Amino acid sequence: MTEYLNKLYINGIWRDASDGGTFGVLNPADETTLTTVASGTVEDAIACLDAAEAAFGPWAAKTPRERSEVLRHAFEIFTDRIDDIARLITLENGKAGSDAMGEARYASEFFRWYAEEAVRPEGHLGHAPSTGARVLVHQKPAGIAVLVTPWNYPAAMGTRKISPALAAGCPVVIKPASETPLTMLALIPILEEAGVPPGVVNVLPSRSSAAVVGAMLADPRVRVVSFTGSTEVGRKLLHAAADNVVKPAMELGGNAPFIVCKDADIEAAADGLMVAKMRNLGEACTAANRIYVHEEIEKTFIEAFTAKMAALKMGNGLEEEVDVGPLVNAETRDKVDHFVRDAVEKGAEVKLGGTRPNGSGFFYPPTVLARVPDTAACLRDEVFGPVAAIQTFNDNDDIVARANDTEYGLVAYLYTGDMRRGLALSEQLDFGMIGLNRGLVSDPSAPFGGVKQSGLGREGGKEGLHEFQETQYISTEW
Repeated sequence: MTEYLNKLYINGIWRDASDGGTFGVLNPADETTLTTVASGTVEDAIACLDAAEAAFGPWAAKTPRERSEVLRHAFEIFTDRIDDIARLITLENGKAGSDAMGEARYASEFFRWYAEEAVRPEGHLGHAPSTGARVLVHQKPAGIAVLVTPWNYPAAMGTRKISPALAAGCPVVIKPASETPLTMLALIPILEEAGVPPGVVNVLPSRSSAAVVGAMLADPRVRVVSFTGSTEVGRKLLHAAADNVVKPAMELGGNAPFIVCKDADIEAAADGLMVAKMRNLGEACTAANRIYVHEEIEKTFIEAFTAKMAALKMGNGLEEEVDVGPLVNAETRDKVDHFVRDAVEKGAEVKLGGTRPNGSGFFYPPTVLARVPDTAACLRDEVFGPVAAIQTFNDNDDIVARANDTEYGLVAYLYTGDMRRGLALSEQLDFGMIGLNRGLVSDPSAPFGGVKQSGLGREGGKEGLHEFQETQYISTEW
């Protein structure tokens, strides 16, 4: 893939920004510019809403089967082109080829899952006990949805939002992250070929994110805003959405604990931590951030885990057998480096890595830190990089309290050989998702989301469809 789609996509037409503005997209592996992309303006954002408004009625009027067939066709086309999509993900995001292919497969499954959910609309008929009225309840498409996606999963975060919106009958305007707009733009020919009509999906890359998203949320035609990103930005969007009472779906930050009990299978737990920590190079809100190992197995566990981390090969993600690519940008790399230096200065032991390499590209090596002190900054904020910060514990009640001691509540991981203990501890953990003897929780068929400062609503599963629907009740008699 040597040519990139680099314009705005509005009402089925590729076009420049209204003011001619552009921005560059970097390759994180060598810091070269892949291409320049049109930078949408507020005027362009309103044009997207105009197109979505015109497309809403006809798209919502299609039968569930018709919308389902479009999504199913999108899955098939995407699957045929999955190698190109994965390569593009690596080029603009930096992740290793295996991670990019994993994301591409994950992304495609949302098309297939919501193709199946589109034909299962929920509703019911009831008989009111006090009034005798007949109660008819059904779901309607909510309306125009604004989708704001992050850079860490440029394909999957798009399909996870687009698919349920289209299944529900809603047109969308997508604002992809400025670091990784190319993957989202590359989805458009797939959707066109699958049969998505003009105006149903509009893509608005922009460096003026606050201005264009703010203008859309101020427009009364917008009924849903779905955002994946930091809690800080999510709070601002919630404030903006409040003025027009726009329905929010927010998947925000995380600070995931990974608990290894004394009776855990050490090899399985180490393998699980490799997935929970190193999937997507740790650049995920679901990444294990605080690792708690029972003090009686600390030495054995750290040795097993460190050996697995040491076996990873770092380099350009396009090269074969590379496990660890660059981080997405200099800011992310420098933040990771700061966290490591801060922890070491406060007494953490470096078991592996810990030194930023020289040369071009935003690389940082797999790093293992043991005996991390409670004062380390990396325990309070998302590391978003390949750094494992390990502490110990010796009491179940204490570890539950420590794990819950965060404003976030997205996901927690727990390894134990006693399923009864595992389920009991899981219920005490204040998180929206639990990986019990599993290092991976993301699944298109399951409700993804958190509690507390980690967000509102759910993506995936049946619940993801509901974010783009409104419940209507009809009272009648016969």
